[in-house]
Amino acid sequence: MADQTVAALFTQSIAREDLRVASVDRRVLRRLAGRLAELAARPCEAEKRDLWYRHNALEPTRPVIFCDPENGWNEIIPDGRLECHGELARGWEMTLRKELFWAESMGDDRVVDPVFEVRHVYRESDWGMHERVFKVARHGSYRWDPPLTDLSQLCHLHAPRISVDAACSDDVAGLADDTFGDLLDVRRKTLWWWTLGMTWTLINLRGLEQAMIDMYDHPQELHQLMGILRDGHLAKLDYLEAHGLLSLNNDNTYVGSGGFGFTRELPQEGFNGRVRTRDMWGFCESQETVQVSPGMFEEFVFPYQAPIMERFGLNCYGCCEPLEKRWHVVKRFPRLRRVSVSPWADAEKMAEYLGAKYIYSYKPSPAELARPSIDEDRIRQGLRRVMDTARGCRLEVIMKDNHTIGNNPENVTRWCRIAREEAERAEARP
Repeated sequence: MADQTVAALFTQSIAREDLRVASVDRRVLRRLAGRLAELAARPCEAEKRDLWYRHNALEPTRPVIFCDPENGWNEIIPDGRLECHGELARGWEMTLRKELFWAESMGDDRVVDPVFEVRHVYRESDWGMHERVFKVARHGSYRWDPPLTDLSQLCHLHAPRISVDAACSDDVAGLADDTFGDLLDVRRKTLWWWTLGMTWTLINLRGLEQAMIDMYDHPQELHQLMGILRDGHLAKLDYLEAHGLLSLNNDNTYVGSGGFGFTRELPQEGFNGRVRTRDMWGFCESQETVQVSPGMFEEFVFPYQAPIMERFGLNCYGCCEPLEKRWHVVKRFPRLRRVSVSPWADAEKMAEYLGAKYIYSYKPSPAELARPSIDEDRIRQGLRRVMDTARGCRLEVIMKDNHTIGNNPENVTRWCRIAREEAERAEARP
């Protein structure tokens, strides 16, 4: 069972020794790719694409629906259902089967494209230190020992270094193109980060409790650490841009903590085919500082995230952290367009703050799907309440962060059906 969470998928790579597709696996992949190409040609895919374009442009639309089962995919498409035998082929098969499930069964607004993306093969170093992680199971909760135990060790930190294996990257792209390039558009596209928010890295290095204590006991050193993280993230962006490694995300690319990047506002003026950060959506969040005051967030997080978000043409902010108490700070981020409204946020306050000026990216609780049989009435009432509350907003409903769907794939399809019915009800409301 592979980790299917968004954060994990953004960091997966391929080993050279796995770079092969047996003839029996090739037949399986070609069959699936051919079916995907047929489904992607349906008129409804163009209609969904247009919906996202209008939604991201802040035009009034019905609420847009997207469901990503994440680790629930392992219950929808268990290992035993995969027909391929090779490690690489099984990964590609999983990708294709997920696309087919979205096309044939899911029922949300995710666009299904006749595209197959392959990543660069690369290595990225740590910051000069790395946490030790302890797990009792492959997936699920864990604890870690942060390595930065003494702030005098700050001098040992350095920006991560990226090393791309160009030859292996070419071989991966060539193998995919040879396998089903006549059926799907094979593109090289690497998503080099999920978040640029830095506080995840902060607590990995320093520890969650210690990072909060540092705000009181060691503020000067914490500012120094946050400056190192900011400069390291900016250096990474500089490197990727200078070496032509960035890709546009103004299309059917997952951006922020939910939603897709379809927009005609990117790339920006002067684009000549070489992607710059200002041609892209950016994303920051700070879930790890949810327990600190708005003033502490403004002092220790905002000044370091703002220069990163300044690099991008459009921006997303937030994930699981409720933002209403720090909105007066968050709204100052440049070119902010998509704002997360988590299950723990004050939905009414966020509707008041966001209005029609931002995308109201609502995240229902994934716990609703984590049981063998969902409570349809409860789900319907919850969605209706939010859609009524966010009336007049540019609302999207993003079901994500699922670690289980109660071993019942029907949970996601039934949730999508209910969400679509409530979205259509909201659209028809006078």
